[in-house]
Amino acid sequence: MSDRAAIKAIVKPSGLTAVYTPRNPTVDIVFVHGLNGHPYDTWTSQSGCFWPVELLVDALGPLQPRILTYGYKLSVEIFTDGAPRDSFLAHGETLVGHLSANRNLRDCADRPIIFVCHSLGGLVVKSALIHSHGTFQHQKLGHLYSVYLSTFKILFLGTPHDRSGNVKWGSLLRNICTAVLPEKFLKASPQVVTALCTNNERLQRINSQFEDIMSVFKIYFFYENRLTDPQGALDVAVDETSAAPYIPGAKRSGIDADHAYMCKFEGRNDPCYEMVAEAILQYSSQAPTVIANRWLTENSTTQTQAQVKKAEVAKIPRAGCSSSWGTLGEFSLAKFQTLSS
Repeated sequence: MSDRAAIKAIVKPSGLTAVYTPRNPTVDIVFVHGLNGHPYDTWTSQSGCFWPVELLVDALGPLQPRILTYGYKLSVEIFTDGAPRDSFLAHGETLVGHLSANRNLRDCADRPIIFVCHSLGGLVVKSALIHSHGTFQHQKLGHLYSVYLSTFKILFLGTPHDRSGNVKWGSLLRNICTAVLPEKFLKASPQVVTALCTNNERLQRINSQFEDIMSVFKIYFFYENRLTDPQGALDVAVDETSAAPYIPGAKRSGIDADHAYMCKFEGRNDPCYEMVAEAILQYSSQAPTVIANRWLTENSTTQTQAQVKKAEVAKIPRAGCSSSWGTLGEFSLAKFQTLSS
């Protein structure tokens, strides 16, 4: 079995797969595909190059990245009326659960995370980080907070964003469907694609909630420069304005490919690969120090809060202990009588 076949054989279509694990990893790089995607095929070129392992591992060299893929089923039907629940939220929760379990079992919850997302996979990652951030105040879910805390960088390849509130999600999603779904599906289920025009509140909500927490992450936006329809009838699936909004501190670059192929690279000399790989290399080298300091700050804050809470509890009179109210029983009766008078 060839190396390519061996790697493809281990990639699970659903869930998390570690496709490359060095002896001493310093960063976890997680690849998340989009609509109708696959955790191996989405990142594989026409010649069969699976660049996250074949190219990126050598490019990062001594940084020793652990490379992971995340697979899930994201079908066009989730956008239509009657969907049982917010599927982006469900996929985001599952991604956090898988990552948290995988990293906690290996005692590396504080290892930096870099996400590489294609298309609507970026919305799954946004949902995951929103969920992880929201677990901070829940004692039983606190272990999930580590994913948010350890995330350093997110690369969005063709992910639609909505900072202005003017994104026409219906038409944008139809463009993505045309770019990534088989033509026979589009002809057989036109009513499903049409329904995308009228059900976009969940996408607006994801982007709005993510803006509240995104300042802690390094962001790199990539947009497609080639038309999805070779005849020029469609234009790009996700235009530059939506795929790469101007945000202070965020980087943005175009990729000379259409929506489906902007995440596939043929070799190390591919200029588009070089641009993406350099971004991952730069931030992989910075991530360990930044994330280590973030954990130190978080642990210090948590300890301070615990001490304050302990001190507050210590002020409460206990049975048999005297106070201005007497013993705890006397305190309760006296306070009740005072408050009742």
